[in-house]
Amino acid sequence: MEAKGFFLVSACLLGLRTRYDGNSKEVAWLRRGACRFIPVCPEQLGGLPTPRAPAEILGGDGLAVLEGRARVVNQLGEDVTPAFIRGAEEVLRLAKLYQVQGVWLKARSPSCGVTPKLGVCAALLRLHGFPLFEVD
Repeated sequence: MEAKGFFLVSACLLGLRTRYDGNSKEVAWLRRGACRFIPVCPEQLGGLPTPRAPAEILGGDGLAVLEGRARVVNQLGEDVTPAFIRGAEEVLRLAKLYQVQGVWLKARSPSCGVTPKLGVCAALLRLHGFPLFEVD
């Protein structure tokens, strides 16, 4: 199978109900594009349920989480760092498997965000040289 020409995209941006609140954040123009997208949700791939308690990175950004200097904690006070790292590693595995040309990610997400704070998955993908594109 010819794998080139694929992009990974945050599943919620394609209309899948994968966000923490069980909803999507569909971006219609992404679905109409000529690109071939593979939907991913790092938090689900890391083993977290949907819906799930919102989470945030404490003590830095996604790079700091990967380096063990920060952690991801949900609103219930639970440390969900291992699930975020596991999910990021699974997305990286898919990015390598399909030799994706880039990754479209949801803004302001502790997994996928690129700005204002780099998320865990975004940080891992950036470390491995994948181009990141952010959608609000």
